[in-house]
Amino acid sequence: MAKRDYYEVLGLPRNASDDDIKKAYRKLAMKFHPDRNQGAGAAAAEEKFKEAKEAYETLSDSNKRAAYNQFGHAGVDASSGMGRGGAEGFGGFAEAFGDIFGDIFGQAGGAAQGRRGAGGEQVFRGNDLSYSMEISLEEAALGKDAQIRVPTWDNCETCNGTGAKPGTSPKTCPTCNGSGTVHMRQGFFSIQQTCPHCRGTGKIIPEPCTTCHGQGKVKRQKTLEVKIPAGIGEGMRIRSAGNGEPGTNGGPAGDLYIEIRIKQHEIFERDGDDLHCTIPVGMTTAALGGAIQVPTLEGKAEIELPEGTQHGKTFRLRGKGVKGLRAAYPGDLYCHVSVETPIKLNEQQRQLLKDLDESLRRSGDRHSPNAKSWTDKVKDLFKQPKA
Repeated sequence: MAKRDYYEVLGLPRNASDDDIKKAYRKLAMKFHPDRNQGAGAAAAEEKFKEAKEAYETLSDSNKRAAYNQFGHAGVDASSGMGRGGAEGFGGFAEAFGDIFGDIFGQAGGAAQGRRGAGGEQVFRGNDLSYSMEISLEEAALGKDAQIRVPTWDNCETCNGTGAKPGTSPKTCPTCNGSGTVHMRQGFFSIQQTCPHCRGTGKIIPEPCTTCHGQGKVKRQKTLEVKIPAGIGEGMRIRSAGNGEPGTNGGPAGDLYIEIRIKQHEIFERDGDDLHCTIPVGMTTAALGGAIQVPTLEGKAEIELPEGTQHGKTFRLRGKGVKGLRAAYPGDLYCHVSVETPIKLNEQQRQLLKDLDESLRRSGDRHSPNAKSWTDKVKDLFKQPKA
């Protein structure tokens, strides 16, 4: 039977682009592949799959396509070897699908190869480690240099890092033949997985070293210098590259992430780059006014209380907060006044307060504007007619 035109097979015009050819073949291959067509229609589907594969392998090759465009089937039949096609020939199929499935197909891509060591064994990056570090608010605001002790792994001196008992040596894994990976076929897919026997190392240890129990490494402690940047915040992390767990088969080590926890401060409460504190002020000081000293992270500052300062009054000190990591300017310090009522009075003090209270009452409501306003509101409330 005469062959159909390749462009007709793929349903494309003769000026179709390479991308159009690949897409058309991909669609037909998925539809007619023998693994997806069983039963009564299997033979017809296989013929259509072969036809599509032959068309793709010709038109995806620029030289063959040029010969086909000029001479038709006669220009490519002699050299193409298309007659051997069939379900077992995955060359064109894997090529067309390689950009989607990557190294799922044995023939496609080299992503998996990039994860292999010089000896062909599979290489793994070490795990990242996390370390929680608690610092004071002052240290977070001003920065500091600190030292921490973290676990590390050194080569076992007993077995020189081989993991095998002295006098013995590791053996090539019989399951993966030293590659560290095994392949499983699912339909027309070939899926690569880490070897469950050697866990990707490519080797097994019949007699493990009694010191490191076959790991080739022993756990120790090491001291690291850590620079805490000024302005760091609660929950932020500092990355220490290469100080995580070591890799496998020469793979790179993981990283160490130092997570910052800030201790609760006795005076200040941080809100972003701003600080808040409560300043207790005596009743007479609040009434008479005057200068008082307030703390800051870098020393002391002074604020002037106006006469008649009320409880809850807030004073803002610009630039006395924290300069955050990404901030151009430091935040502010907010001082909240807490007026204290005197306690444990003696008789003389009681009498003085009574005399003061009587004097204030005789002067009317001008000394207690908030109380006057509140009293008027209560009176208005009781005057309202009941429903």
